[in-house]
Formats: sequence, C-alpha cells, structure tokens
Amino acid sequence: MDQAIFERLESNVRSYSRHFPAVFTKAKMSKMYSADGKEYLDFFNGAGALNYGHNNDFIRARIADYLLGDGITHGLDMFTEAKGEFFEAFEKYVMQPAGLEYKLLSCAPTGTNAVEAALKMARKAKHRRGVFSFAGGFHGMTLGSMAVTSSRSIRKGAHTGLPDVTFVPHPARFSGDALSYIEYLMTDEYSGVEKPAAIILETVQSEGGIVPVEGEFLRGLAELCAHEDVALIIDDIQVGCGRTGPFLSFTPFGVKPDFVCLSKSISGYGLPMSLVLIKPELDVFTPGEHNGTFRGNQLAFVGAKAALEYREQVDLGAKTADDEKFVQEFIRERILPMDERLVTRGRGMINGIDVDGLGRPDLSEKVVDLCFERGLVMERAGRDDCVLKIMPALTISREELKTGLEIVEASLKDCL
Repeated sequence: MDQAIFERLESNVRSYSRHFPAVFTKAKMSKMYSADGKEYLDFFNGAGALNYGHNNDFIRARIADYLLGDGITHGLDMFTEAKGEFFEAFEKYVMQPAGLEYKLLSCAPTGTNAVEAALKMARKAKHRRGVFSFAGGFHGMTLGSMAVTSSRSIRKGAHTGLPDVTFVPHPARFSGDALSYIEYLMTDEYSGVEKPAAIILETVQSEGGIVPVEGEFLRGLAELCAHEDVALIIDDIQVGCGRTGPFLSFTPFGVKPDFVCLSKSISGYGLPMSLVLIKPELDVFTPGEHNGTFRGNQLAFVGAKAALEYREQVDLGAKTADDEKFVQEFIRERILPMDERLVTRGRGMINGIDVDGLGRPDLSEKVVDLCFERGLVMERAGRDDCVLKIMPALTISREELKTGLEIVEASLKDCL
C-alpha cells in the first residue's frame, strides 16, 4: 500500500507512524509484519494494550465464537451475559485473591475516561474540588486527565485553563521527604493549599520515564489519605493487567486504593475498554451521571474474561517475574557497562534505559530509529523522550526477548 494516502488525508497529529514508517498488515503474538514482507519484533506492545500478544489464539477463539453465535455486540449499560461473565471472572481471579471489594464502573472505551470518572466521583464524594498529582505523571489527553498530567508541552495543548490541581514531587526525583511535604500541604492551615478531594498516581510512571514508587512510600501515602479523608486513586492503566507481575500493580504493597483506573490491556485483545474500581462507600453517582454510548463493549468483555482465564492457565504472573530477572540482568551486564552515565529503572516487564546523563538530546531517537531498521519496534518516554522503553508482551518467548534486547544493545553501541 502506498503511504501517500496517509500523508494526503491523515491529520498532522499522527505520531507513532512518523517513527515507524511502515504499513503493517498482520501480527501474531510478539511479531508484526509489514506490507513489504518484513518481520518486526514488538517491544512497543500497543503502548501497553497488548499484554497477551497480537491475536492470542485462546482469546481470539472466544471472541470469534461469540461473534459467530450472534452475541450482543452493543449493549450500553444493560445487563448482558458477556458483561456478567466478565464481572464474575474479575471477582474470582482478581478481587477475591487480593481481598479486595470494589464496585465496577464500565466507562467509555478509553483510559482517559476512566480517569475522568474517578476524578468526578472523588470530588462528589469528598465535597472538594482540588486534586493532588505527581510531577512526571501522565493520565490522559482530555481536559480533566490532562489537568493532572504534569508535562508542560502536553498541558499547553489544552489551549485553555486546567484548574484545581496541585502538583507534588515524586519521591524518586525529590531530594527531600516527599511524603512529609504532601502531609504539610494537606494539613497545615498556612500551606496555602486547600485539602484535596483526591490524590492520583501511577505505581510506575510510564510516560514519565519508567519511574517506580517504593512500597514504603505508597503505604505511607495510603495511611495519610485515609487519615485526612482524601481519596487515593491508582492509575493502573498502563502498568496494571499483569505488567508488573500481579494483575493489579499495587497489591504486593498491601494498600487498597479508593479508586483504581484500568484500560489498555483489560480487554485482552487490544479492544477499547476501560474500568474504574470503586470502594462501595464512594459509589455516589446517580443513574446516568457518568455514561457513554460505548461503555458496554461486549466483545471487550468477552476478551477480558478469556484473558483472565488464560493468565491463570499459563501462570503468566510467574513467567513475568522470571522474565523480569532476565531483562534486568541483561541490561545490567551488557548495556550499562557501555557508559557509566546510563541508568536503568523498572518493575516487572516495563523497564527503561535512561540516556539523559550522556548529554546527547538526539541519542534516544537515533537508537530507536536504528532498532526499527533492524526489525524492532520500540518507543521512548520521559523528559525529552530520553528513556528507551522496553515493554514487550507478557507472552513473549525467551528467544524473542533475547533477540530484541540484543538489537537494543547493538543499536545503542553503534550510536555511542
């Protein structure tokens, strides 16, 4: 296919296609194929929407059977068998093992809508307008979620005011005591900041440069929020659904957030879907107060249930933990020794190589472009896009994982 059709008709806002200039026609698990027959390994993973790989056979079969059986494909928020079976599976495989009790809000299809819904409900439940968010956080591109996103360039794109948000320092990038500072802002009459309705964070800042938060800080923040009657919102859109190992990224730390936002890989198949988990006492919306025509994506419900069952059958959590060790050991032993200024961060199967310290603003882009020439699709993240983002499907084979990392190694070595 001639790429001219895209140049002629598609908006200038297109982004990824500028870095990956190929017309893709097919994909299977961790491989993508372009119209000219070239094979690519996928470390991009649909920006986190394809944790189970492209066209996973187990999930695809369930969706195909549902379609061939004339199952409901559009249901708004009506009762449907597909939604009910997903709810049952989510309770069985996710909530009950972790001792969690939540109401489920099926939102419009995108992650940003889950964030919008959580912010709206928190403000209504707590009768306050303000929200605290962390420097480096990314939560979406609609006005409410953009307001809690810290990037100046992204916020500038709103072309209007983004009020009622106070940004607080991330503990990994702050030389002081971030938790004490947040407590001061919340509690001191002279801080100049009103107590917020909620505070929102990612357990691993993804677009912010693969920056994890430590369990001790998260537990302290949860205790502070409970004491001050402030809702804790975990945005697990990119690092949930097993990306860090457990299905929900925060469960190893023993916290129980008031709201949890899920999207991206929740459908299991790259289908649009988002979900908000809500503590029952905060479920304060009246009927229809937050809605959307496509809040009942039935095919996504079918895929989401199948994904949970597949995860259990293949013990994907254990595989992720094993692959995490392999990736981090490879980076430590074969990539970091190239230059003492290289830094790595990550958790589970989201890892980054930060090249910012080398003082070459064009380096990360050159590495990613060279990786693409060699058959690897990988994106960047962080300040000035200086972090090479390693985020393959959780189902990737060890051989494919090693091959992809070797391409990163060779490309970085050539650029250095």
